[in-house]
Amino acid sequence: MSLLEVSVTEFTNQLAAKSSVPGGGGASALVGSIGIALGSMVGEFTIGKKKYIDVEEEIKALMKQAMELQNKLLQCIDDDATAFEPLSKAYAIPKEDSSRDSIMEQCLKDAAKVPYEIVKLAASAIDLQEEFAQKGSKLMISDAATGVALLSGAMKGAAVNVKVNTKLMKDRDYAKTIDDSVDEYLDKYLKKADEIYLNVISRL
Repeated sequence: MSLLEVSVTEFTNQLAAKSSVPGGGGASALVGSIGIALGSMVGEFTIGKKKYIDVEEEIKALMKQAMELQNKLLQCIDDDATAFEPLSKAYAIPKEDSSRDSIMEQCLKDAAKVPYEIVKLAASAIDLQEEFAQKGSKLMISDAATGVALLSGAMKGAAVNVKVNTKLMKDRDYAKTIDDSVDEYLDKYLKKADEIYLNVISRL
């Protein structure tokens, strides 16, 4: 069954259980989807208001982008679980098996791809959240700040789930390329998220 079809209670119970999936990657994707959904909420309370008529079309465009990101992040929950299953099986391959290293390497690369995608999606969502915070209804900007805080957490969680896989890769050049890219996203977007959050607080 898709993890997208279970209740919030069941999902959190599965997270808490002695089970590999869902794990940190799936949790990060869920948190990210909630974070950007709060941006859409700001938009919903902005459109149709005379005070914000000048930015209404911009807000509608932002909401469309936000929904696309929300759906992609939700899909990452299942994708992360799917990618981890072969890796968990690869660990059980006897070390004397000559095929073990190549299988492990591919599984590690596949397992790193989804959290890496979550990092990138969270970055795009933080950019959108900045727009919602600047142009959205002033009555709702606390929700934009909440959303950006969640997106920051989602990015951090996804990043560590990339690095736990790249650390074990034999192809160090490939691993370094991915790690460096993740670090660039963290350096830029965690700072940006903090700035958005603090800016909103200063306006409350």
